[in-house]
Amino acid sequence: MTETASVLLSLVPKAEAKQSMKDFKSDQEVRWCPGCGDYAILAAVQGFMPELGLARENIVFVSGIGCSSRFPYYMNTYGMHSIHGRAPAIATGLASSRRDLSVWVVTGDGDALSIGGNHLIHALRRNVNLKILLFNNRIYGLTKGQYSPTSELGKITKSTPMGSLDAPFNPVSLALGAEASFVARTIDSDRRHLTEVLRAAADHPGTALVEIYQNCNIFNDGAFEALKDKEQAEEAVIRLEHGQPIRFGSGGSKGVVRDPATGDLTVVTVSAENESRILVHDAHSASPTTAFALSRLADPDTLHQTPIGVFRSVERPVYDTLMADQLDAAIEQNGKGDLGALLAGNDTWTVVG
Repeated sequence: MTETASVLLSLVPKAEAKQSMKDFKSDQEVRWCPGCGDYAILAAVQGFMPELGLARENIVFVSGIGCSSRFPYYMNTYGMHSIHGRAPAIATGLASSRRDLSVWVVTGDGDALSIGGNHLIHALRRNVNLKILLFNNRIYGLTKGQYSPTSELGKITKSTPMGSLDAPFNPVSLALGAEASFVARTIDSDRRHLTEVLRAAADHPGTALVEIYQNCNIFNDGAFEALKDKEQAEEAVIRLEHGQPIRFGSGGSKGVVRDPATGDLTVVTVSAENESRILVHDAHSASPTTAFALSRLADPDTLHQTPIGVFRSVERPVYDTLMADQLDAAIEQNGKGDLGALLAGNDTWTVVG
């Protein structure tokens, strides 16, 4: 954990007693379709929360609209089921005005990347101290199976009976393009990996975006089967670990190298001739260039050769800290402001009915 992260976490009151997963389960009946990947994510988050050691009343989950957005009801913390696509905006206001809170956003691919697209990218570029969990099932589940901004080209759904014509968003690429300081991807059914990524996100000062591949077994079942089936996953999943060569496949038989002609990243079968060229993952690189190139490796249709893990984790100024410093400086220079005087000042309008 960085010094900045330690300072930010120190602002949030600690729990008085040791906590367990049970402490973070609410008394609400969990209502998702049987077999939904949301159950696995909920269990992982509830199981991870005690590690933070924070008082539950100082943890807040803010969601938008969608299946995933029921999440706050099931967490025994404060929470808000807010407006479609606007969870990052509401959470920004909360995190900026209440630095004694640990603020988490739960959203889906439709909620975050369609109506909420602008709110998401601005939270990322500002680097507000938020942890954003983006559940990506590549479909609209709550409204019964329309295509979403991450659905693959040609996807046949109720709203695209002849196949989707839209090129899908890559959430990791989008976040990196918005200058996000922490970007990661994980899978709902991989409890260990999911928890590791949550831990890294919680430790990060600023906005952390975690894309979670989440199966919708009713309207898009098996969308991520290539990454979950044991035999297929060995050849399809590229696990990113900072400081380690990027290798995968049976016995690490495949690796990622940079093409000297184009500068792009490509996958090769590892040999004595090319082993020295295998890329070593650097999640802390100041430039997002290589992280972005890694995000483009996955085939958008088959998800073959999909990287998971932390793509980028760099430290840069945190928005709420900068804002608090500005307010302190303004008070020091001018004294406390007078809201009444501001409202009744010269910059007012008279509305005549």
